[in-house]
Formats: sequence, C-alpha cells, structure tokens
Amino acid sequence: MDLFEAASRGERQRQAPLAARMRPETLDELVGQGELVGPGRPLRVALEGGRLGSMILYGPPGTGKTTLAHLIARRGGAHFEQLNAVTSGVADLRRVIQEAAERWRLHGRRTVLFIDEIHRFNKAQQDALLPAVEDGTVLLVGATTENPFFQVNSPLLSRCRLFRLRPLAGDDVRALVLRALASRQGLEGRLELDPPALERLVRSSAGDARRALNGLETAAWLAEQAGRARIEEGDVEAALQEAPLLYDRQGDQHYDVFSAFIKSMRGSDPDATLHYLVRMLEAGEDPRAIARRIVIHASEDVGNADPQALQVAVAAAHALELVGLPEAALNLAQAALYVATAPKSNATYRALAAARQDLKEKGWAPVPPHLRDASYPGARQLGHGEGYLYPHDFPGHHVPQPYLPENLAGRRYYEPSDQGYEKQLARRLAAWREGRSPEPG
Repeated sequence: MDLFEAASRGERQRQAPLAARMRPETLDELVGQGELVGPGRPLRVALEGGRLGSMILYGPPGTGKTTLAHLIARRGGAHFEQLNAVTSGVADLRRVIQEAAERWRLHGRRTVLFIDEIHRFNKAQQDALLPAVEDGTVLLVGATTENPFFQVNSPLLSRCRLFRLRPLAGDDVRALVLRALASRQGLEGRLELDPPALERLVRSSAGDARRALNGLETAAWLAEQAGRARIEEGDVEAALQEAPLLYDRQGDQHYDVFSAFIKSMRGSDPDATLHYLVRMLEAGEDPRAIARRIVIHASEDVGNADPQALQVAVAAAHALELVGLPEAALNLAQAALYVATAPKSNATYRALAAARQDLKEKGWAPVPPHLRDASYPGARQLGHGEGYLYPHDFPGHHVPQPYLPENLAGRRYYEPSDQGYEKQLARRLAAWREGRSPEPG
C-alpha cells in the first residue's frame, strides 16, 4: 500500500459512520455478550483454540453479529467475504465459493463467508451453501435476527453451531457511548455529554449498540451546529425520534409477544396484557388473530368461573368486523382486560382434554338404549328410549340415571373450581351426585 492509498483509506475511515469506526478490533474490546466471549466461554474458547466451524449468530440488531464475524476472520488470518441475503443470489454464492476454493488451493488461506440476514435466503440458496460448508471450503458465519429454527433449513442448521446474542445491558451501552465520546476513532473528546442525555441514549437504544452510536453521532452534529460543546438531552431526542418496534409477523417476535400476551391474560395481569396488546397492534399484527386468541382464552382460562367472559370476547370480535381499526382497539382492549381480570378456571379445558383422552384410549362404545333416538317408527321395537327418565317429571328437574356408555360408567371429566360462578356449579353438581336437591341460588 503506497502513501496515497493509505491516506485514501484513512479518509474513508474518518468519513465512515461512528458505529463502523467504533467496531472492536479484538475480543477484549467487544462490549457485552459475556456469555459467549467472556473468559472460558464457548465462542472465545473455540476462537482462541483455532477450532472454529461454521456458525449461525442469532440475535436482535446491534448486538455484535457483524463485529464477531470480522473478529473471527481476523483472529484466524482468514480472508473475509461479506454478502447480504437481500441483494445476493446463487450466482454470488457460487462466485465466492469458487474464489474461496482457489484461495485455499493456491495460498492455503481460509475464507470466512459472512452472510447477513441469512434467513432471507430461500431453500435453493441455502442448499447451494451446503457442499462448501460441508467440506470446509468456506467457514460460514450467518447472521439473523429471526429464529433460525423457523427460517433456516434443517440441513444447513445441522452443519452449524448456533450462538444466541442478547440485547446489550444498559451498563454496556453506557460504556460504549462514553468510549465513543473519548476515542480517537470516535468524537475525539471534543464534546461533553450531559448525564440526562446519556441516560436518554441508553434507554432509547433498547440494547442496540448501533442505534445508540448513530443517535450519539447525530446528536453531536446537532450540538455542533448550534455552536455548543455539550450534547443536551434535547439533541438526543431530536436525533432518535421514535424507537423502532422490533417485531415480525411470522417469526420469533410474533410467537414470543403473542405468548406473553396469552400468559399475561392467564396470569391476571391487566397491565402486561395491555402492553403486549398495544405492542402487537402498533406493529401491525392481524387484529383478527388477536380477537380469536381472546375468544379462545375466555373459555380456556376463565370458562364457567365467569361465563360472561366469552360473551364479551365474542362481542369484541364482532365489533372489530363492524368498526375496524383504529377504533376497534378499544373493543379488543376491553375484552382482553375482562379476561385478564376475571376469576380463572381451566376446568373446561381439563374436562375436554380428559374426554378426548378417554375416547382415544377406550374407543367408541354403544349409546345406552334408554338414550337412543325413539322418534322414528320401529324404534320402540328395538328398545330405544326404554327406561328413560324425563328429568322435568321429577323434583328439582333432576333424576339420577346413567348417561355415559358402559365402558365409561362413573367417569367424571368436569370438576368445577372454587372460583367465581363455578363455586355455585360445584355445589349444584355435588348435590346431584349425592342424590339431593341443590340449595337455591
């Protein structure tokens, strides 16, 4: 490299975004991800021992996936190739793989192939990687923000180690921002950062290092344009605007947030229920899917402890069709909060599951003769309906008689809880089963 090339490279580095300039050059400079790269942790041990294989790095944006790929290549003295699955196709893969094979054959130098957003590759593109990964022509480092068990083909996933990266902790983001303020690669100490502005950056980053550094860079520019040597909280707010909502409608976030919504309703936490409802609605989740889930849980988790929960849930689903969003968000919120705050019982769910299990294990059995249809000519000659006791002819409109098939005689599925209206049902059933009339009310 001559002096002109060196100067040109240095200028490009100075013009690069702050997040790129602050990319760590060693594992010790990496902030966060101690579970993977801390002393004695799996990725660090593999990297230091030279026993790296192909891998998938899975985690939210700004957690160090690209940085780790660069560090892996640098540590092993490997050539680094980067593709983005959004803009690259099979032809690009074949070119990189062919060049990697030549590089290994002629120079004995390995190639680290970093594929960003690998979940965007279709099946044919992922399959095209298999031979090169299998024979070690390339050391694949795939990065994805989506759950790889949903988005990456099983054959490729089985040939890679999976490492999960976590959002950075607040202290990690804080340390990263302060380092960027003082570093020669960063803002070179020419600006100070007000403590409230620092905390605003940390809170708004949501564990995303790139977002924090991009926010810092823009806030610094705003402060300098205003002729100030201090970055104020207002600069940070103007730089960050609104935090992006991390959500996907078909992958990991979809299932995780839906799961949290369901468990919050079941756990009788109205505040968490509302949080996850708003999160789904703001991210563009199908509101009909939300309405269906509320209807399901009105029976699954409330049931007859409060029979009105199902009515409220169904009414909200109808209201959604009638008025649509955004107004129907109120209807969904009302129904979700009703389910969350209603007395809970899964007795209906357990009864249904037990009945299904018995049918699966014990099979079908003839309907008892006295319960069979006796409305058509000749039915009486077959003994249908013989011995049937009409409940309304008896005190309390109830009379003990067998209803289940013989192979299930005495089996009990529905056992009401002691919650809400089911407490009354439990007393009524107990009286009937003991052959006495229930108490009024």
